[in-house]
Amino acid sequence: MNPLVTEDHKVISRIEQWKQERPEPVCAFLYDMQALREHVRTCVSTLPEGCRLFYAMKANPTRELLEALVPIVHGFETASIGEIRKVRHVSADIPVIFGGPGKKDSEISEALDLGVTLIHAESTHELRRISHIAGKLGKKASVLLRVNLRASFPEATLVMAGRPTQFGVDEEQAGRAIELAAALPHVQLEGFHLHSISNNLDARLHAKLVSVYWARVQEWQTRYGLELRYLNAGGGFGISYTDLECKFEWPVFIEALQKVLEAQRLPGVELVFEPGRYLAAACGYYAAEVIDLKCNHGKHYAILRGGSHHFRLPGAWQHSHPFDIVPLDKWDYPFERPEVRDVEITAAGELCTPKDVLAKDVRVSRLRVGDVLLFRYTGAYGWTISAHDFLSHDHPEHIFIEPS
Repeated sequence: MNPLVTEDHKVISRIEQWKQERPEPVCAFLYDMQALREHVRTCVSTLPEGCRLFYAMKANPTRELLEALVPIVHGFETASIGEIRKVRHVSADIPVIFGGPGKKDSEISEALDLGVTLIHAESTHELRRISHIAGKLGKKASVLLRVNLRASFPEATLVMAGRPTQFGVDEEQAGRAIELAAALPHVQLEGFHLHSISNNLDARLHAKLVSVYWARVQEWQTRYGLELRYLNAGGGFGISYTDLECKFEWPVFIEALQKVLEAQRLPGVELVFEPGRYLAAACGYYAAEVIDLKCNHGKHYAILRGGSHHFRLPGAWQHSHPFDIVPLDKWDYPFERPEVRDVEITAAGELCTPKDVLAKDVRVSRLRVGDVLLFRYTGAYGWTISAHDFLSHDHPEHIFIEPS
């Protein structure tokens, strides 16, 4: 299975339709909803028995994506009360996990009222607050204790454990937190949340990571006499934005994971995964029309209708985001159409800052003003992490493509 392949012709057809019907430059996020459903169904259906897959909606909380995923995933992982509300707008009863390092009292209270399944407790203080709030509501909150392990982890784009971070309880303090959770009257410790890395591309190493998690949880279960229901291994399955041949091999991961579970499974404990990027990235495209071409100090620039205020990820991660050129023949001006051939171009946006760059020094055989750059893998961490209103440009459109 290759999550980075979709039916591009449907996307290109919508871009061509825009150019024929509308005068304003093309600027849109486009989502292939069939590709999304098929990819996520494959991930869910191939998981071993006793595993559950939640969608981490921080990757893309668009209502249309949530509605498409409700019948497929086992639940949603949320990181704010706003995300929980969005889930409840599309489903009144689908399981919800509530995480994040800075939960407010009002968020905890409303989350319990909205029937969240589990809350990730990030500290002993937060454990006490959850118990206190649940008590006032006459409830008992089911929690997973997030622990920042002191193990070394596979190389990945983001690492949230094995080093000082703001996430979870230091492993050296885990025992004290476990004992506290057992003593609090309105908290039920259901298991542990051990999400440690993000955007890992090595499938076998990721299975080994799960093995490390199982060993830690088994140790705590034995030492403290715990009755557990869940081990949340987080997400972290990677997408490469720079080397298109480098992929997280899901079948390899599933094969290796099955061997880990055969050797280490804890009776009655479900293994939960909560990916976001790996599920949603490949269904999304960002289309931005070339408004101008110029050569400045010997470097060629393509100026786009759009930029990092719509799609911040390339700037945040400091990479050149992959794109294709969609050539469009329509030309309405009574003068010559600017173009470049066989040069390296930098794709820059419409903002008044030199940091508004989506791709650098990419060789193109031919590019014209009025063509469209189609950036791939923008279905996750695209629009919602960006500074939408900087300079008050019009927002891009969001087009959800369903099978005809």
